[in-house]
Amino acid sequence: MTDNTGHPANSYYTATANRLPAQPRLLGEERADVCIVGAGYTGLGAALAFAEKGLSVIMLEAAEIGSGASGRNGGQVHSGQRRDQDYLEKLVGLDGAKALWRMAEDAKAHLKGLISRHRIACDYKQGILIADHKPNYVAMSHAYAEKLRTVYGYDKVEAIGKAELDAVLGASGYYGGFVDHDGGHLHPLNLALGLGAAALDAGVRIFERSRAVSYRAEDSKAVIRTAQGSVSADWLILAGDGYLSGLDAHTEARVMPINNFILATEPFSDNEARALIANDYAVADSRFVVNYYRLSADRRLLFGGGENYRSGFPSDMKAFVRKRMLKVFPQLENKRIDYAWGGTLGITTTRLPFVRRLAPNVLTASGYSGQGVMLAPYFGKILADVTAATLGEFDRLAALPTPPFPGGRLLRWPTLVAGMSYYALRDRL
Repeated sequence: MTDNTGHPANSYYTATANRLPAQPRLLGEERADVCIVGAGYTGLGAALAFAEKGLSVIMLEAAEIGSGASGRNGGQVHSGQRRDQDYLEKLVGLDGAKALWRMAEDAKAHLKGLISRHRIACDYKQGILIADHKPNYVAMSHAYAEKLRTVYGYDKVEAIGKAELDAVLGASGYYGGFVDHDGGHLHPLNLALGLGAAALDAGVRIFERSRAVSYRAEDSKAVIRTAQGSVSADWLILAGDGYLSGLDAHTEARVMPINNFILATEPFSDNEARALIANDYAVADSRFVVNYYRLSADRRLLFGGGENYRSGFPSDMKAFVRKRMLKVFPQLENKRIDYAWGGTLGITTTRLPFVRRLAPNVLTASGYSGQGVMLAPYFGKILADVTAATLGEFDRLAALPTPPFPGGRLLRWPTLVAGMSYYALRDRL
């Protein structure tokens, strides 16, 4: 349904990528201990973990390493799960919510460890600001920040009012919020390519332009087929997220692909950049259809916003995103837009990840709903741990409710559009 041909030519990330040599297509029959479908964050995180356990790994990638959501997203590293702790407490109780918070903190540490250990040049920077676009949201944000400090022991968060916000953010329409000093932002494609390089160095075999078209799992073996070959493996990991179209109906009924869009402006001077985001933090606002933005390493504004829920991208992505950007930064009316691109992510009805054992030797993790930069590499490790009978975190995630979209795969589009239209209207009121 979406662009799955490789790295988009009109992406800032593609233009500044630390590119890897092209990997071969799968031709003929191959054998490995593990076959992973999808060379994004989940698959690469799993591949590294499996390789560290001494298992042979083959990855099948429909396009190129990191060319899906992992190489196109906003590059923001948020703390916690995709849903806040208040929601999780109602869902799984305080102890369960605390365990999910600790898991997310472990995922953040794991991400930073991967970047450090493999010397991945991905422009990682500390700090993220959550900005409230309605005055009555501020008290709730401040109460939530205090809860993270007192109940969850997270002392890296700081509530801020409008005056403090205006001092660091040159944007319109915000009234307060909170800062997470241990969140951050990075170049997402270079993160994926760095993980890919580490996986190749560890002996993982990656086949590009090799879309998995079907699989069967029987007894202790799985066989995965592409148009020109097949892989026989003891374990199969489905890590394609929103790009698994046609491969597994059970997953597709619960994980739906939607499209999101980002632009990159011309470079700014240091003074111009600081007038936009003085502390060089990433920013995400409180809208249901969120606006998110940050400064690149060469001082461009990277602004993401707007979604569609149909096949294909808007014909003019620059205009599509620019309209949203100017509502937040009207002072950029005369600034040039150099890049604009789209990507596809997987969402679930609850916005909680879909982590399941689909068969005794078939595992999947997907549906990160916008939280994949931090969670996905760690969730790949969790899938690898299952092979060593380390099931605690996997079982906790597998118990989270991610029911199918109403009507399953065929009717999920109209029901989602109706629901998202309601929330988009609520954002504007």
